[in-house]
This record gives sequence, C-alpha cells and structure tokens, in this order.
Amino acid sequence: MRILHTSDWHLGKNLEGFSRMDEQERFIEDFINIVDKNNIDMVIIAGDIYDNGNPSARAEKMFYDCIKKVSNKGERLVLIIAGNHDNPERLVAASSLAYDEGIILMGTPKTIVPKGKYGNFKVINSDLACLEIEVKEEKAVIISLPYPSEKRLNEILSKEMDNDEDRRKTYSERIGDIFSNLQEKYYKDNTVNLAISHIFVNGSEETDSERPIQLGGSLAVDVDKLPKKAQYIGLGHLHKPQKVRGIDNAYYSGSPLPYSKSERGYSKGCKIIEAHPGKKAIIEEVYFNNYKPIEVWHCNGIKEAINKCEENKEKDMWLYLHIKTKEYISTEDIKALKEIKKDIVEIVPEIEEKREETFNGNIKEKSMAELFKSFYLNQRGIEASEELMDLFLSIAQEEDEYETEETCD
Repeated sequence: MRILHTSDWHLGKNLEGFSRMDEQERFIEDFINIVDKNNIDMVIIAGDIYDNGNPSARAEKMFYDCIKKVSNKGERLVLIIAGNHDNPERLVAASSLAYDEGIILMGTPKTIVPKGKYGNFKVINSDLACLEIEVKEEKAVIISLPYPSEKRLNEILSKEMDNDEDRRKTYSERIGDIFSNLQEKYYKDNTVNLAISHIFVNGSEETDSERPIQLGGSLAVDVDKLPKKAQYIGLGHLHKPQKVRGIDNAYYSGSPLPYSKSERGYSKGCKIIEAHPGKKAIIEEVYFNNYKPIEVWHCNGIKEAINKCEENKEKDMWLYLHIKTKEYISTEDIKALKEIKKDIVEIVPEIEEKREETFNGNIKEKSMAELFKSFYLNQRGIEASEELMDLFLSIAQEEDEYETEETCD
C-alpha cells in the first residue's frame, strides 16, 4: 500500500496582506501530478486545509477541485482530518457528496465514519477517531484524530472522567489514553497500522507562521503518548518538515509553501510511505517547488537598496528589506523602492544612531496628527503614509465622538 502524507495547506493564507493563492494553485497542479506519478493508493491530509474557519469561495473551489482529481472517481482513497484553523462542521459539510468519490472528511475526534463503500474502497469497521479500510486486497487500521481541543477531547472522554484520578489527568495523558486504547482494540498483525492527528508534540520545532495550540505547554503531547504499535504516524500543525524526536516513525509533513520568513532555510515536501502488514514502513520524501521564494536583504543605505532592487527587479520573490541608515526613510524613498519591486513585504529601517524625538514648544500646542506623525517616525524610522494617517484620524475621531456621548449621558 502506497500512502502520501501532507498537511497544513492553509489555502487562502496571506503574507503580510499579500495573497498566496496563485502560488497555492500552482502547488495543487503539481501535487496532483505527484500523486499520479507515484502510484499512490491513499492520500492523507493531516489538517489545516484552510487558513481560517470561513474560507473564500476561491479557496474552497481550489480544495474541492483538487481532491476530486486526486481521488479519480474513487480509484484512490483520500482521508482528510480537520486542524485547528479549520471549521470542522464546514469542512465535513460535503461528506455525503464526497463519499461516492472515495473521499472521507473527519471534523472532530468524535467523528464516526459510516461503514460502507467509498468509491472503490470499503470502510469495514469504525469507531470514534478510528476506521478500518480495505484498499486493493490489503486492510489498514487508521487512528484518525482531528485537532483535539480541550472541549472536543472532553466530549469523547466525558463517560470515562467519572472519578478524581481521571479528571486530574493532563491533556497529554488523555491523548495517550485515546491512542493506547484504540491501538489495543483495533491494530492487528494482518493490517497496515497507521495513525494521523493534528497536535503539537513536545520537543518539535515551531516556525513564526503557526497559530500556537499548546498554550505554554498545556496542550502539548509527550512523545511517549503516541501509539507505539503504529507503522507510521502522520502529523499536522507544524510547518517545518521534521521527524519527531524520540520515535522512529512519526513525522510532520510540513506546509507546502513557506508561510513566513522563518521558513526560508529548508525545502518543503510530502512523505510517501510504502506499508504492508507486519513490515517496517519505507518512508521517502518528495519535494515541492518554491514558486515565489521569500528573501531577506540587508542593505547599507537607501542607494544600495535601490540598486539591488534594480538588479533583481525581474526576479519573482517576496522581499523583506532591512536598510541601515542614519536618517529616517522618507515616503518618497519607499515609493521608489516599491515601484521597482512590487512585492516588497516589509521595509525595516535600522537607524544607526537613534535619537529620542524632542518637540519644540509646548506639546499641547501640537495637533493629534502632528503628534502621531512624530511618534511613528521616531518608532519606525519611516514616515506614516497618507492611508495610515487617514485611518488613525478616523479612529481618533470615533473615539472623540464616543467620549463626547459618554459625557452627555
């Protein structure tokens, strides 16, 4: 059985307000080709399909078009679980239509997949967060645990938490109990035994683009709580592809695109697993293209920054620009840079000798706009744009009107 594990597509995600959907569409085209080229029997997507619980129509169409092509009218099984960014109810809303295409959508840990035929495959047995399937004369048991928030976890453990000892168990211990009970009950010697989930495992490496789910460690899972009898454990949530420390067969596939500048130093990809009952799984990496790289430049002065932008103006990239300067960067300089390179994400002035702003005259004599301009210039090293000034004054006016109404009342 050949299985492909991916996760954290975050369809609809922006980079500091810049859309990444053109890149995501190119990734999906390549992803479909990778699945076909590698003769995959089952595709697993381990959560965070969308970047938020209310995805755009374009993002949803992109996703449904993709999984329909990947399933190939039920020839290939597609199993999808919700992540912490997904709205579980919305994700599974199309389940009745998806079943005929060989697509299984699981929204919460209490999801029980109905037994029956899904395209050319069968769900032989199912339970909370677990299912047994038949794929081309081989059977697989898959512990499938969508993002288990505290609330969702309590919903499936409420009957078992009837004494003080159970109620005192940590989040990690409760996750461990679920994995342990399911593997003891359903894993067999004659089945391919897998597990997928959207969780944070202690000791794993985070990036700047994930929304934290561990809350200072309270929602983190210890590595010894993962199902030890699984031949492969496919995880979602972390965007850096990585093997989980302390265990040989657990992996985060990572996101398909770099979603922050902290993700520049490594390649993105997916895992392909060759698994058969009673044998050690063979795991390989297939890499994705980086359609529009994120770059960070450090320049000595505006002139060098402008020259470097001119030299690279045809290169397609997302650019973070750090400029060493003794003076503040004017709006004219910013405009000149952005006219050369359209996709400058951020300009960061690094002022060598920063002086505290001093005001001539009485501060009370300055207008709100003048005070904000001075503050912004002093803090950021660049002048506030007209759009930002308009927004600030609009908010300030609303606040002033609110205070006036409160006084009158």
